Amino acid sequence: MYNNNPVVIYWDASAVLSALFKDKHSEEAVNWSCREGTHLISSLSYAEVYAVISRIRREGLLADVLVNAGFESLEEGPWRRLYLIPDWDKFKSLSQKWPLRGADLWHLATAKTLQKRLPELHLLTFDNRLLVAAMGEGLQGQDL
Repeated sequence: MYNNNPVVIYWDASAVLSALFKDKHSEEAVNWSCREGTHLISSLSYAEVYAVISRIRREGLLADVLVNAGFESLEEGPWRRLYLIPDWDKFKSLSQKWPLRGADLWHLATAKTLQKRLPELHLLTFDNRLLVAAMGEGLQGQDL
């Protein structure tokens, strides 16, 4: 169970998508979205989520009303847009330490850059490789 202290959460695309569309992580994602605090989304997460929702529409996987609700929820969700470029020096060290795809490496580097100013930052992800890396980098708070 989560405590009630305000939080600072960096959401990757997997977490945002679980908050928008029903999947096995949706309940947890929605619980996080209701937490008091600061919810951050990067331009990369935003682009990734838009790409997935648009693919869902093109492929006819959901009714248009649900797709439109997904777009609307993304735009009106609890997220504050983050205007930050990760520290360039983070990419090499993190890539050698963790087996991540490029976008996930970018998310991890961004979170680590933020963590310097916001040590309480939590990276919310449902991607297993990124989750392991976030835990290893101290971005998964035990008391959250």
